[in-house]
Amino acid sequence: MTSKPIELQSRYEPREIEARIWQAWERSGAFHAEPDDPRPPYTIVIPPPNVTGVLHLGHALNNTLQDVLIRYHRMRGDNARWVPGTDHAGIATQNVVERMLRKEEGKTRHDLGREAFLERVWAWKEKNGSRIIEQLKRLGASCDWERERFTMDEGLSRAVREVFCRLYEDGLIYRGEYLVNWCPRCETALSDEEAIPTERKGKLYRIRYPVVGEEGACVVVATTRPETMLGDTAVAVHPDDERYRHWIGKRVRLPLVGREIPVIADTYVDREFGTGCLKITPAHDLNDFEVGERHGLERVNVMTPDGRINERGGPYAGLDRFEARKRIVADLEAQGLLEGIDPHPHKVPCCERCDTVLEYYLSEQWFVRMAPLAEKAIEVVERGEVRFHPERWTSVYLHWMRNIRDWCISRQLWWGHRIPVWYCGGCGAEICAREEPKSCPQCGSSDLEQDPDVLDTWFSSWLWPLSTLGWPDDTADLRTFYPTNTLVTGHEIIFFWVARMIMAGLYCKGEIPFRDVVIHGIVRDERGRKMSKSLGNGIDPIEVIEKTSADALRFTLLYLTPEGQDTRVSMKRFEIGRNFCTKLWNAARLILGNLEGYEGAQPLEQLALAPEDRWLLSRLHATIETVSGELDALRFHAPTHALYDFTWGALCDWWLEIAKPRLHSDDPAERAVAQQVAVHVLEQVLKLLHPSIPFITEELWGRLGAATGAHDRPLLITAPWPEAQRRWIDPEVEAQFGLLTGLVRALRNVRARYRIAPTEPITALVTGAAGADAHEQLGIVQRSEALVRRLARLGSLEIGPGIERPRACATEVVRDLEVYVPLEGLIDLAAERERLEGQLAHKRKQLEGVRRKLANPAYVERAPAEVVAQTREREAELEREIAALEAGIADLGAGAGTAEASA
Repeated sequence: MTSKPIELQSRYEPREIEARIWQAWERSGAFHAEPDDPRPPYTIVIPPPNVTGVLHLGHALNNTLQDVLIRYHRMRGDNARWVPGTDHAGIATQNVVERMLRKEEGKTRHDLGREAFLERVWAWKEKNGSRIIEQLKRLGASCDWERERFTMDEGLSRAVREVFCRLYEDGLIYRGEYLVNWCPRCETALSDEEAIPTERKGKLYRIRYPVVGEEGACVVVATTRPETMLGDTAVAVHPDDERYRHWIGKRVRLPLVGREIPVIADTYVDREFGTGCLKITPAHDLNDFEVGERHGLERVNVMTPDGRINERGGPYAGLDRFEARKRIVADLEAQGLLEGIDPHPHKVPCCERCDTVLEYYLSEQWFVRMAPLAEKAIEVVERGEVRFHPERWTSVYLHWMRNIRDWCISRQLWWGHRIPVWYCGGCGAEICAREEPKSCPQCGSSDLEQDPDVLDTWFSSWLWPLSTLGWPDDTADLRTFYPTNTLVTGHEIIFFWVARMIMAGLYCKGEIPFRDVVIHGIVRDERGRKMSKSLGNGIDPIEVIEKTSADALRFTLLYLTPEGQDTRVSMKRFEIGRNFCTKLWNAARLILGNLEGYEGAQPLEQLALAPEDRWLLSRLHATIETVSGELDALRFHAPTHALYDFTWGALCDWWLEIAKPRLHSDDPAERAVAQQVAVHVLEQVLKLLHPSIPFITEELWGRLGAATGAHDRPLLITAPWPEAQRRWIDPEVEAQFGLLTGLVRALRNVRARYRIAPTEPITALVTGAAGADAHEQLGIVQRSEALVRRLARLGSLEIGPGIERPRACATEVVRDLEVYVPLEGLIDLAAERERLEGQLAHKRKQLEGVRRKLANPAYVERAPAEVVAQTREREAELEREIAALEAGIADLGAGAGTAEASA
């Protein structure tokens, strides 16, 4: 069949195309994977976004990386399944619905009651919970959407009950009174990982505790939380501290309260901190709790769950904790018991969800004994059965696991998986059961009450690779797709989620949940700051998609993000992806518009290929090799740059520019060869780029198929991945062509540097010193003289050894050759020298200011690290600019101004 040229519209219009392509993918069933498929399985489970969530750039990066892998393996012929779903997000979701209740009805959850409130939450979830899923589809996430799960689905809830009961029966879950991280705003316990250390400008209060029986004598303690002194039960000093040894065993009177408490000795006390005397409040500080355990001290809780002082706080009862702090400090000062206040910046734990300052709170909670679970999870990583990428995260994981503490899993919420434990009103028995019991197994009473607390959200999430595939049942999905292959996530949830999933997989099934963990960095703003509502520096990915395209968003994030490192973006930087897509579209438009007479694919080996064709095919297969190898190694940055360089550089900037006359040629044979190469390379490029920019590549694949008569070929999403064929990789051809492109690039640089119009013909002299290399390189240039003249738009080109350097000329070095471009007659030498010297003076002044700043120790030590790094980058940039300006001035010659004037 003879093809006719296809007219592709001049602009890529992503909105209409993306919607149409998505529908085509869904109709094709390409996202779906069945367990009875004989192909090797490749599985990823999505880190389930919160059901309250809205897509942010972190989601966009995370899901782009996963989609690249799943599309790559689908094209490699694997039975690829990407399991999607959402997390019920206990605290976050309950907070959203409670705020809505207050705003719309002026009610609290307690006004409704538990069951009615949960009905409201489910209704909210059904209405709003799919928003982030729809946004992920806009991004192009090719999940198996028929398998979408929710952490409170019945199947997943059954898995949660099953693992709780197993752990309980094995003695790995227990209930006990302990200090927990407590959020007074959310009124629930939090795990250590949910308590975020946050820098605050605090104060250190030095308070006098009068010694009982010794008139005028006081022990001075230092504290950052004077309101907790109401619950003090001792003052501790170090046993070897000579200053205070004589106080050990005596008693002091607790200021404002009047209660007598002992002075004890404990090696925990840091003699260098504060005064060296430490108030001990076992009910409100974890370290104090442990000191209290060693010394048998009473635990006096002085706070209510909502952060107010309780009845044990005497005159301060009912006050908010921070208001109580002010009153207590004022009263201490009035009684002469406040020795001083010092500024004390320090880190305080804050709620991950609402940023409220947390308290240590003494309460009865449920815990998982983690040390026994951690042992095997350490071993599988040490043996390399689970691998972290980049590898440096292995040591972070192991350090945390070797110092693991028991996990507080109970939350004082209503939304979530309720703890499957019931208490018998008849005999007091504690009953753990997978299904709700009808009566007490010990006394037969039906007076049973379920524990009111729910489980930590992460208690369902740690089962995600298992429960989404059907565990605890022995399903075909579980047998086929577990263990999964790759987990892609951010470093901030290595402990929250990754470590716990490894422990859960080993405990529940005796197998690791995944083999490779890809850790990516955080997407920051252009100043290196985390994006947040409070800073107003967030970028909405959907807005990026609307303004550019989903492909532009994806490509930019892949292009800018080195493996495991944070990346900086601004709205403007997404032009990288948009411009790349435009370049690809225009290249395809040029090829599709020049297929007159194309008669179907022919074996390239049988064609009379031009040197530039062999060079392009060599670069293509080297690129296939690079991209495949990097993706197999779970790296994304390098293959993206390799594809950018090949597509933009080798294909568009060089080969298409060189091949245009052949594509337009009146000689059918010459045109046919160029068409064959163009179609073949474009097809391979579309395949290579598809995992990164799926929408535009699928559209162009369809257009190219229509233009070449391949109407019935499958969608690109299921097309076979290109295989690198080493017979096409020719280092000699690449070296020769690299010399020519380097020479043309050097000549174009001269035009740009001296602002010579593209239409102005210039003269170039190419020479080299005596020697075999220079002689060979001159021969290559001579054989391609016509090509160099056309691409560099030269009026004349002289090639040969021993050519003298003309006066007032630009000089470039390309390998062993020197290139001279005479400037006299092309530019006003005196004016150009004056312009360059003015720029040089300005740049030197700027560099002086930057270096002065960097020489200031106060700036280097106190300015944010990212700001100092930017200043150092600016120093290096100015040094490069100054070197280029000095070279430009040298090109013009010392006497340029005089010569130009006399002429």
